[in-house]
Amino acid sequence: MKYRHLFFDLDHTLWDFETNADETLRHLFTQHDLQRHGIAVEKFIQVYSDINHGLWRLYQSNKITQQQLRVTRFPRTFVQLGLREEDSPAGISEQFTDILPLKSAVFPYTYEVLDYLQAKGYQLHLITNGFRDIQHIKLNSSRLTNYFQEIVTSECCGHLKPDVRIFQHALERTGATASESLMIGDNLECDVLGAHNAGLDQVYFNPEKRRHFNQITYEISCLSELKEIL
Repeated sequence: MKYRHLFFDLDHTLWDFETNADETLRHLFTQHDLQRHGIAVEKFIQVYSDINHGLWRLYQSNKITQQQLRVTRFPRTFVQLGLREEDSPAGISEQFTDILPLKSAVFPYTYEVLDYLQAKGYQLHLITNGFRDIQHIKLNSSRLTNYFQEIVTSECCGHLKPDVRIFQHALERTGATASESLMIGDNLECDVLGAHNAGLDQVYFNPEKRRHFNQITYEISCLSELKEIL
């Protein structure tokens, strides 16, 4: 067995962030009757998603704080939609943060693959930039908690992927060496490049088969393909 420790990303890799966020945003759109502003729910979701992704890139680059990300994304969405910041309903950011992690959609074959890897004797762990309180709720809601021995969040070690220090921290916590470890994630910079710089082999989860020119140890478009590697 070449690898003994498998480190997974959570959002966009196992937990289907886009599906769960879409459900949450549709719920909030209806709850706050946002249609009265003359905007379509699909446009609301698209604009929010674009802004949220941009703010997350800033957060992962240490250019904004967690709190700035949370309080900024909805007011910016409303401004981008041609409305005013004040049109953003009071408490909508907190409601989104409360509802989203209760959603349970995961990518196809998530449970089957994790069961297979456990049965094969691999030690499974998580490395995530997601907020600690929310990530643990997501894991419980989607019945993923019991698969993982260690859950390493950026908040618990003070460093965000792709900083090599979060990977080093994960190795220390699990008692693993880089040579016997494999990182599986959807983000070329945070997961793949970060793991590479820390000396870990990588699996790039690329379900949309985006074109790129990065050198990667393995690439898959479906989680079931992990069975061919491991």
